[in-house]
Amino acid sequence: MTMTQSFPPTKFQSFVEKADPANVAPRLAALRAAMTAAKVDGFLIPRADAHRGESVPASEARLAYVTGFTGSAGLALIGTDQAALFVDSRYTLQAPAQTDTALITVLETDRGGMNARAKDMIPAGGTIAYDPWLHTPGEVRELGHLLAGHAQLVPSANLVDTIWTDRPAAPVSTIEFLGHNRAGRTAAEKIAEIQAALVAEGATASVLTLPESICWLFNMRGRDVPNTPFVLGFAIVPAQGTPVLYLDPGKINEEVRQGLAGLATIASSKDLPGDLGRLGSDESGVLIDPASAPAAIATILKDSGAKLIEKRDPVLLPKSRKNEAELAGMREAHKFDGVALARFLHWFDSAAPGGELTEIGIVTALEAFRREEQSCVDASFDTIAGAGPNGAIVHYRVTTKTDRRLNPGELMLVDSGAQYLSGTTDITRTLASGPASAEQRDRFTRVLKGMMAVSRARFPKGTSGAQIDILARQFLWQAGLTYSHGTGHGVGAYLGVHEGPVGISARYTTPFEVGNVVSNEPGFYKAGEYGIRIENLISVVESTAFPGFLEFETLTLAPIDKRLIAVDLLSEAERNWLDAYHQRVWNEIGPLLTGDTREWLRRATEKLPAQGTPA
Repeated sequence: MTMTQSFPPTKFQSFVEKADPANVAPRLAALRAAMTAAKVDGFLIPRADAHRGESVPASEARLAYVTGFTGSAGLALIGTDQAALFVDSRYTLQAPAQTDTALITVLETDRGGMNARAKDMIPAGGTIAYDPWLHTPGEVRELGHLLAGHAQLVPSANLVDTIWTDRPAAPVSTIEFLGHNRAGRTAAEKIAEIQAALVAEGATASVLTLPESICWLFNMRGRDVPNTPFVLGFAIVPAQGTPVLYLDPGKINEEVRQGLAGLATIASSKDLPGDLGRLGSDESGVLIDPASAPAAIATILKDSGAKLIEKRDPVLLPKSRKNEAELAGMREAHKFDGVALARFLHWFDSAAPGGELTEIGIVTALEAFRREEQSCVDASFDTIAGAGPNGAIVHYRVTTKTDRRLNPGELMLVDSGAQYLSGTTDITRTLASGPASAEQRDRFTRVLKGMMAVSRARFPKGTSGAQIDILARQFLWQAGLTYSHGTGHGVGAYLGVHEGPVGISARYTTPFEVGNVVSNEPGFYKAGEYGIRIENLISVVESTAFPGFLEFETLTLAPIDKRLIAVDLLSEAERNWLDAYHQRVWNEIGPLLTGDTREWLRRATEKLPAQGTPA
């Protein structure tokens, strides 16, 4: 295996730069003409669609169409003379590069919201229109408070759609249903659990809008969006009786009807507003999630006389508690991924010293190794492959315009994942391409110590990720260092690579439960020089040593680059954990490899050298 090895083109990821700042001026002009016709002073364009997914179909990419910005979170406010694009800290470099900054001001704010600068875009006393299917009740309230006394928010038809003459069609993909060996529970059992929760809340029904919730509840998957096996639709689940599932008519065929027989009545998505109106006709209590349901749904229900019960989507917590079948599938997926990663890392080690590798070449190779496993059907997100200084851009996505050669001696950060039919993976490894500096080894080791501290944690039931988060940061803090992203996010079982309601950061206050799967990914970033992140997926299990306590099982099976470790910074317990982890990787992945790759993995998983000697 050498650096001259060629790989087929990627199927899961494109390197084309989709943004063209030259398109911004004519599209802004067209939108402003539509605003004038609608007699409004501003229009809001969110990144989200009605289903709030991290990935949106091409037909819903309105923010990218108008502004050029292709990140996964953001909000634009277009005024008659000025315009702003609000992004969080992940995208303060990407957004200005993708839009026309002479026409759109890029402003940093919290994820998904605006800040006080929004008032600068709209004259006092003005009106700002928004599509109520693309904003939640919570967002509308928050924006209303921000603009109070300055401008008024008014619901409207989507003005972007009126100017988007070549808008792609809505996706119509094939729906598949999971067998019991993959789902672990029947859809009927899940529906009964949700209905019992509705009764406990005093609700007669719940409106589900998140595709992850709907797919999990009915044991189905689809291909409506990139990277995530979602079926886009809506559902009304009554506290008693049969749910109604609302789908694009193009998705409804005999196989779908048979798969949902006895579980749900199938209706067209166009029927949803009318059914919502009838749902509230008897002043019944209807549960909606104010953080994810479209404001339009809340308005229709209230106008029909329904009593809104604003609570978290009742599916999220049960879904996050993976059952044994789902966990078995996740373990299988991580074995598949471990084989692919071993082959990739072996290839990287043989090729990197030659100075011929590029970021696109690295992404292409990794996807090719994963696709050797037939059950790999997609990437779980666009691979982040940052060479040298690009590794310090936390959510970097390589394109043909940004592709960078990896110079020998630079650090290489690769954050990637895959969707296997049995489960979802997400892993980050920071790799040496030559001798590392003492500073880099120090920072890498502090990140590793934080990752291991989380992995080794044992904690009482009732503990949340907000409490665990400090374990990952403590060693960086001791050196006056930190990182700005969360330490971990929930992960679905052949669903979204990012899912709630659990995770590891200050904002995750929901207690961990057995079966939760989360990422564990502390990092350190030196702008303009290098980035370091180490990530494994971990699942929550009962502690065998202490009743009433929980701990983590590591799912990811890939070696950590020992060449970057400052061994003297590790405690004996940390050395023992890492040696045991590497032994497990060798035991589980080694037998699945042959030849030079197997020998490479044997060396990569050997025990750490004695303190005082280089790793």
